[in-house]
Amino acid sequence: MKKPEKLIVDGKRLDGRTPDELRPLKIEAGILERADGSASVELGANKVLAAVYGPREMHPRHLQQPDTAVLRCRYNMAPFSVDERKRPGPDRRSVEISKVTREALEPVLFLELYPRSAIDVFIEVLQADAGTRTAGITAAAVALADAGVPMRDMISSVAVGKIDDTRVLDLTKDEDNWGTTDMPIAMMPRKKLITLLQMDGHFAKEEFGQALDLAFKGCEQIYGAQRQALRDKYAIKKGE
Repeated sequence: MKKPEKLIVDGKRLDGRTPDELRPLKIEAGILERADGSASVELGANKVLAAVYGPREMHPRHLQQPDTAVLRCRYNMAPFSVDERKRPGPDRRSVEISKVTREALEPVLFLELYPRSAIDVFIEVLQADAGTRTAGITAAAVALADAGVPMRDMISSVAVGKIDDTRVLDLTKDEDNWGTTDMPIAMMPRKKLITLLQMDGHFAKEEFGQALDLAFKGCEQIYGAQRQALRDKYAIKKGE
């Protein structure tokens, strides 16, 4: 694709959003009957599912931890999730995202309550348009809450970046490709503690502070949608 001359025109991005605006967001909890907890996240053109199984006995047993549960995360992009068909199976990128997802989620979980157990989180990207790792973390946190796993706080996640020398929230694929900086963040919204921060590109010191403020505001919006998704699920169950 040819690089656009400008990614921001008259204060608006190419999809019509302002720099501090999220893409349309939809979150649902409890969408899979056979999982202990599940959630879906639609963020712009991204469509992501998360399923949680456990806490359950850890197998193989030699991997059990005597004083804590083990959190295992698997992130995967479906072959049809991108324009050019992706080769099935794990690759270096999916292994890396699986690792950072686990590290982003672990700080909010009371894993010590379930010694010798495993909690498995599966994240499947059905359609991708940049920001799939942050959408996956957001979905996984809702799925863990749906599974009844005790949590200190929710985890909300979004990416911020820089395009045309402007800090922006929630980059699209074109903005990710043609912008100068992409910074995925995951955080505990109530405690304002960051559990994941990665950066592709760079920010000046002042820009970094502005980008963090933008990420916090975005995560607060996502947190509201996460809470609402869980309320909606259990309100429906109570009504039944």
